[in-house]
Amino acid sequence: SRAIKTNQDLLPETPWIHIFYNDFWGTLLTHSGSHKSYRPLCTLSFRINHAVGGMDPWGYHLVNVLLHAAVTGLFTNFSRILFGDGYWTLIAGLLFASHPIHTEAVAGIVGRADIGACLFFLLSLMCYVKHCFTRGSSPSTWGWILGAGLCAGCSMLWKEQGVTVLAISAVYDIFVFHRLKMHQIISALYKRKNLTLLFSIGLLTSWGTALLGVRLYWMGNKPPSFSNSDNPAADSDSFLTRTLTFFYLPTKNLWLLLCPDTLSFDWSMDAVPLLKAVSDWRNLHTVAFYAGLLLLAYFSLKGSSNERECNGKTVMNGKQNANGHSCHPEMEYKTLEVKSSFASKEENGLKKHDIQKLQLPSTENIVILSLSLLIVPFLPATNLFFYVGFVIAERVLYVPSMGFCLLVTVGVRALYVKAQKRFLKNLVFCSTAALIVFYGLKTVVRNGDWQNEEMLYRSGIKVNPAKAWGNLGNVLKSQSKISEAESAYRNALYYRSNMADMLYNL
Repeated sequence: SRAIKTNQDLLPETPWIHIFYNDFWGTLLTHSGSHKSYRPLCTLSFRINHAVGGMDPWGYHLVNVLLHAAVTGLFTNFSRILFGDGYWTLIAGLLFASHPIHTEAVAGIVGRADIGACLFFLLSLMCYVKHCFTRGSSPSTWGWILGAGLCAGCSMLWKEQGVTVLAISAVYDIFVFHRLKMHQIISALYKRKNLTLLFSIGLLTSWGTALLGVRLYWMGNKPPSFSNSDNPAADSDSFLTRTLTFFYLPTKNLWLLLCPDTLSFDWSMDAVPLLKAVSDWRNLHTVAFYAGLLLLAYFSLKGSSNERECNGKTVMNGKQNANGHSCHPEMEYKTLEVKSSFASKEENGLKKHDIQKLQLPSTENIVILSLSLLIVPFLPATNLFFYVGFVIAERVLYVPSMGFCLLVTVGVRALYVKAQKRFLKNLVFCSTAALIVFYGLKTVVRNGDWQNEEMLYRSGIKVNPAKAWGNLGNVLKSQSKISEAESAYRNALYYRSNMADMLYNL
């Protein structure tokens, strides 16, 4: 309602320039009641929808679905750089296309902010990949990095987390394109041949700092304020409670990506009970999550194994596999110069495009990039830098889910390669296909919950009964179902007795 139905910025009589001074809901950014959600490009898309089709929801939904299709295509294209042509790229794309966690972002109109941000996120990343491939060999390389910066800015103007693509680009350049290990980074800084790499990373850092500075200034240099029901942990007086809860929430988000069985339109209030003591058994989940994350990152950065898998084939010490791909797992840094590699192979009649197809990144490289894609875009939602107005929001996982899909794909590929028997290989492949099918079926079922408000609120009773019953009461009252509305309001107050609006409505 606030983003579209009552948003004055969508009306033709409102000067379009107002979009760049107001927040996502049409409130002046400097107003004390503003949520500081500055997403002018998303609001502009709503305005275009309104100009073409008015308040007919069909057009709004069509744009969301088309944007999701475009994002899926771009993500699959990016996966080709990591996995090459073949079924691993297809698996990554299908995982992303079918994942149920995307339902809120695609089926809910306001979720367009996340889809649009992801679209320009990928465009920026692809531009930077082109910059890496042409750096030192073509003047167009600086056009590509300019495009990467502009798309990153557009991504941020769709939603705030879009600016994190600059960090992902740096990770790609260092760990995937140059295939550096952690211990090689410091020594690489002192080599003259790496000046172009340092210059590119410097440009990314400077542009990111400038974007964040302008963003902070534009919203009045003040963080937003939220009610205690939006984020109960942030309002807690206990430092232990805040710490334990905030550390646990990423674990809960990862579980939603891994097993999206229980989804909800709203995770505020008491949907996730606060962790008030160290003895809370959910702390075991937290410990397991961070231990697994650190171990995965450590072994990927270390990369000591001599055996690697490349596009579904096992290779030893960088030898070519049956598909003609070369993985170069333990290359010295001096051999990783793409320019010299191009020069030597171009003498044999190979084009640059063909050479790049031969140089697929190793599993460790992809794991590092996948973890970065999973973690970095999610950081703004962790309450680490500032408090946010939600406990869990499924739409926020739209961009991080790309890292999850890459991580699952590279894990499945590793299992497929390690399996010695044909039966085990088929089992891995069929299990992955079954996972995609189940994700797709869950997405179809979840879309049914988004058919109308009544079905949506009924679906959320299990997770957030107070909020769901209260909203359901409002819907039933608007349908003149007075006795049912009264019962819904009483149910809401049963779970949370201090809701003034529910008492008033009752």
